[in-house]
This record gives sequence, C-alpha cells and structure tokens, in this order.
Amino acid sequence: MLRWRISVLVSVAIAISYLDRQTLPWALSAISQDIPVSNEVKAFLDSAFLVTYGLMYVIGGRLLDAFGTRRGFTVIMVFWSLACASHAFAGNYGVASVFGLSFGVVMLATSRLLLGIGEGGGFPAATRVVTEWFPVPERATAMGIINAGTAVGGVVAPPLIVFVLTQGHWLGLAPWRWVFIITGVFGLLWTVWWWFDYQLPDEHRGLGAAERAHLAPVLDAPAAVAPPPIPLAAILRHREMWAVIFAKCLSDGAWYFYLFWLPKFLLEAFHLDLKTAGAIGWIPYAASGVGCLCGGGLSSWVLRRGGTVNASRKIALGASAALMPWVMLVPQLHSVGWVIFIFSLAFFGQQSWGTLVMILPTDMIPKRSVGTFAGLVGLGGAMGGVVMGTLAGYLRDHGSSFTPILLIAGSLHVIAFVLICVVIPRIRQVPFPA
Repeated sequence: MLRWRISVLVSVAIAISYLDRQTLPWALSAISQDIPVSNEVKAFLDSAFLVTYGLMYVIGGRLLDAFGTRRGFTVIMVFWSLACASHAFAGNYGVASVFGLSFGVVMLATSRLLLGIGEGGGFPAATRVVTEWFPVPERATAMGIINAGTAVGGVVAPPLIVFVLTQGHWLGLAPWRWVFIITGVFGLLWTVWWWFDYQLPDEHRGLGAAERAHLAPVLDAPAAVAPPPIPLAAILRHREMWAVIFAKCLSDGAWYFYLFWLPKFLLEAFHLDLKTAGAIGWIPYAASGVGCLCGGGLSSWVLRRGGTVNASRKIALGASAALMPWVMLVPQLHSVGWVIFIFSLAFFGQQSWGTLVMILPTDMIPKRSVGTFAGLVGLGGAMGGVVMGTLAGYLRDHGSSFTPILLIAGSLHVIAFVLICVVIPRIRQVPFPA
C-alpha cells in the first residue's frame, strides 16, 4: 500500500544518513595518514557533528512544522549530502594550526558541523511523515520500518567504505576522499526520488479510495487558518516532556558511543586489520535493524490485542532496556565472536528502544508541534552523545582501557526506563491550549 511505500522511502533517507555518519569512524585510520587525529581530537570531531545535529533537531523540527515536510526534507537532504562530500577537501594545505588544531582538523570539524546541521532535520521529518500518513495503531510499526534504515546504513557502511579505501585509487585522489564523495552523491540521488514521490495523503494521486478511507483519522479537516505551533515555553512546562528528553539523553549517550567508537574498539582492542574489522563490523547493525522492527512490532501487537498506548509502549521499552546491560561483560571477553554477539544484543536493544522513544512525541503532543517536540528529544540525545564521546576520548588518551566507559554505557538505558516510568505514569496526550 502507498503509506508503506512512503515509509520505505523515508527509511532509505535514514539509511543514507547513517552511512554518511559512519564515514569518519571507518575511514579515520586512512585519514590519519594525512591528518593526524588523536582520541580526544576524534571525540572533538564527533562532538562537532552532534552539537549542530542536536540543535538542528530543534530548529529543523520547528521549520518543518512551519514550512511542511516535502519542501523541508528536500532542503535538508541536499544540504547534508553536500556537507558529507565536503570532507573530501580537508587538508592542511601548508596552513598553520588554528587554536592548537591542524588546519586539516579544522576543515574536518567544519564539515562535521555542517553535516550535523543537515542530518539534524532527518528524524523530525520522519516523525512528521509518520504523523501525516499513519493512524495511531500503525505508527510504531511505521517508525520501526523507518528506523530500520539506521541498520541498513550501518550494514552497508563497513564493507562499502573498506572497499573504497582499498580499491578507490581514482583520478589521483586518496581513497578516503572518495568515501565522502560517493556517499554524498547517494543523498542527492535520493532527493530526486523524494521530490517526485512524496505528497500529503489528501494530495497524493496514487492514494486509492480504500486507503483514503483507512487514513481518514489522520486527514486534516479543512480549516480557514491552521492552528499555530505550540510555543517552546509551553512545551517545556510539562515534566513529561523533560522526562522523554532526558531519557533520550541517557540512552543516546550509549548509542553514539557504540556508533562512533565500535570500529576503533575492534581495531585496537583486538588488533584487527581494516578488512577483517569491516567484514564483521556490519553484524551488530544488522541486529539493530531487526530490533527496529521488533520494538515497533511488539508495541503495535499489544495495541491490537486491546492494550493501552501506555502499556504497549512501556512493555516494549522495558524489554529493550533489559538487553543493554550485557555489554558490561565485553571487557571480560577474549573472543571477538562473543564480543560481536554482545554488541549485536546491545544494538538490537538500542534500536528497538529508539523506535519507541521517537514514537512518544506522536503519543504526547498535538500534530501541529510534533516536529518541535521530536526535535527537543533529538537534542537531548545528541548532548548525551557529546558527553559520552568526550569522556571516551579523554579516558583513552590518558591510559584507560575501554572498561569504564562500557560499564557506564551498559547502565544508561535501564536508568532511562526507570525515569520514564516514574515521571510519566501514563503515556497520553498532554493537554495544551487549542
């Protein structure tokens, strides 16, 4: 049906975003041959992406609420694709250091800042698409399909990037530069597909009568004046909103550590070569894709069985959080196979969890401001990633193993789940003035 095709379309965009953000972690060893990068500098580059990514989550959500999904997502994708390609031009060029950083690092940081600005609008746009195209009982499943794009991008990234790094000696450019150019082109191609295929349900020529009737609950009634977005101050007056934001901060702190540091962990802790790491590094991302579908599917199944929204979301969130503490065992393991298995559990649990957390805005706030609230939630997640990444870089450059940071990461989802249960006894639409 058309609405599920739309969810796949958005899922492909999310896949491209996760491919783009994996370029630096997997290409870092090759980049370091031209532009030296320490652990703390790596954390700085990751933070440059996450800071603007988080801020743009809020701004992008607000802009999407104001200007609409189709035009907004077009601009967002073009911007982040060009930003991704711009990494290919980083270099020292004989320029002196800037604020103690090499000019090449400054150029990389600038590209990461720009990439964050673009990609920060991706999930708010996805949340709006779900709100526009799916009734409440199907939203968790739809978001699961969209969120599965994170897994597709993660699965494709290691072998594709390793292939380009080992084979991409084209036109006299270093292979790592081609990594960024190729992934940037993918986004521009997707933009053409999006522009010609996406419309609101009541405007889409491909929507049949049966599906139109099915979507009746989400079609807007005609109105002379659309209601304005809810002010930020009004949203933040409710403790339920803060609970979701802080829960996302905690859980995404762990997630961004796994996302940005797993390649380095495999290369350093097990002394793997790049080809071997790339050959197995995709496996946890494949597990994360299954988690996306299982989390949303479980919640939708509970709803279909007569469960409340509150019960369906919390059952799936709790089951997801229960899988995360296993990563604390990783420092005690000496088999790379078992380590990949444990990380696969963690990736499965995280993306099952992430699907449900990004559905909560559609459960808790009116449609006219769902993009704004989704943006605030994303900002919280990005700031958690900045803290965890900075801590990881500092510890590694000061002689620590990965053990302390893995112990912290393994506990964060459980803490976040307890926070949601305590502060939000019942997940529901929070009352706001019309």
